Amino acid sequence: MQMNLSGKVALVTGGGAGIGAEVSQRLSTLGASVLVLDRDLGAAQAVADSIPRGTAIEMDLQDSAGITAALRENPLLREIDILVSNAGLTRVERFTDSDLDSWDTLWQINLRAPMQLCHALVPTMTKRGWGRIVFVATDSARAGGGGEGVYSATKAGLLGFSKTLARETARDGITCNVVCPGLIDTAMLQSVAVDNPNMMDRLIRGIPVRRLGSAGEVASAIEFLCTPDASYVTGQTISVNGGITMM
Repeated sequence: MQMNLSGKVALVTGGGAGIGAEVSQRLSTLGASVLVLDRDLGAAQAVADSIPRGTAIEMDLQDSAGITAALRENPLLREIDILVSNAGLTRVERFTDSDLDSWDTLWQINLRAPMQLCHALVPTMTKRGWGRIVFVATDSARAGGGGEGVYSATKAGLLGFSKTLARETARDGITCNVVCPGLIDTAMLQSVAVDNPNMMDRLIRGIPVRRLGSAGEVASAIEFLCTPDASYVTGQTISVNGGITMM
């Protein structure tokens, strides 16, 4: 097993809570230095303080100019070996009730920001001859999801982008994959459930394992894809969903 990440630097977006916090913990345990990026600096700092070699970084992924400035001015962001693009935002509503402003917000955070980070970080990975990129999408990007048309569309963009990036970087020792969580017990899901009190029971009945997943179960898949053991896995989309979809 080649699970040692000593000497590697990982950037985890949305690292202040949920799946991102779990991933930060696991990569740190394997020896990586972890940059915990979140728009909530307090949350990022709490995670960074709880792990060895953790550093908190505040960033609003909706702010393209701010991302560019941070990449230019922060030397820590120029030496990334592992990118876990986990941050995301959803809004649950019928597509015909959505508006263009919300489209722009979801597109900026869920798709443009990951592409912008890759545009800046991949050249350094290429020079080193090693890199790991993992995008966190959603199972609704593969199978659709009622009320999540715009969210699903932006996350589905990651699937196509990751496959192209995987083809372009494979010979440079870089792998690029997507993990699609199903119904995971996170703050984002709970916030949706508040407005839909009967929804959770209906959804859980449709999951073969009859329960929600945990952030740790998703983080386990991401952790593996970040290691040398996953060197022959690239361009793949892996669902962690309790069997609710099988494809």
